[in-house]
Amino acid sequence: MKLSVFLELVEIKAKTASIFPFLLGTFYAVYHFHHLNWINVICFFVAMLLFNMSVDINDNYWDYQNATEQEEFRKKTNVIGVNHLNIKKIGWLDFSMAAIAALLGLFLVTRVGWILLVLGIFCFAVGFFYAGGPYPINSLPVGEFFAGFTMGFVIFLIAVYINVYQAIAFDWHLIVPIFIASGLSQCAIGALLLANNICDYQEDIDLNRHTIVRFLGVPKSLWFYAALLIIGYIFLLVAIFMRILPWSLLLTFLVIPIIYRNTKQFFAVHIKKKTFPLAVKNLFIITLTQVLSFALGLIIKQFS
Repeated sequence: MKLSVFLELVEIKAKTASIFPFLLGTFYAVYHFHHLNWINVICFFVAMLLFNMSVDINDNYWDYQNATEQEEFRKKTNVIGVNHLNIKKIGWLDFSMAAIAALLGLFLVTRVGWILLVLGIFCFAVGFFYAGGPYPINSLPVGEFFAGFTMGFVIFLIAVYINVYQAIAFDWHLIVPIFIASGLSQCAIGALLLANNICDYQEDIDLNRHTIVRFLGVPKSLWFYAALLIIGYIFLLVAIFMRILPWSLLLTFLVIPIIYRNTKQFFAVHIKKKTFPLAVKNLFIITLTQVLSFALGLIIKQFS
């Protein structure tokens, strides 16, 4: 398999949806609690990245397998069919990545405790059922919620907890501020999936998927996309006002004109190959700006 095909198979362009929340959670642990456990951080990063790639392989695998009556989709759209990949080898690659991620996760559980096991099982369950099972999450109107909640919030939460578990209780005093702090990431990730479903509206109907776009229709879904981004920025403003996040994250508001321009173009034309990359750019710009401005806040706090 060529590297370019592998990167397409694991949807490498969307990995910011997990890597940046991981970085934000790590920064949060240092900013508020002054704790950083390098062994836990490295193990979790590798496990998270492998599992994220496994989930995307699983998504493409089951899309190919379930499209038995859609040969055009198999041959011209799905990365497995387009590149004539061996479906059995893809299945083993998916399993291998998930297994390694699980082993690393269990190693972390021995260090951190049973709470991490519960969070890990939740992530694995969402990852598997996202595309697998009789009623995959990605074919239901709850896909945006599970994607945003799991990658935007739970990854952020785990990244914090693996660094502070010895010093901080796992209770609502820890969880609620993290939920607020991760609000923009949650909404931006959910918006990305919504944009994908808007572009795939007709394809999802052909494949008998019942995404939220099928219930709302494309025009209302476009406004829902914009609303998610606005709600995310409200979360960010609240987090800064409550001093959950450093004031330096106000810099994230500077990219709003770029987000607005990309969103306006996506409203006008929502075709997968032409304008979906604009939604990917929005997520990348928002999350990258958060990471950089949070890093700036850490530096300022260090020298203040």
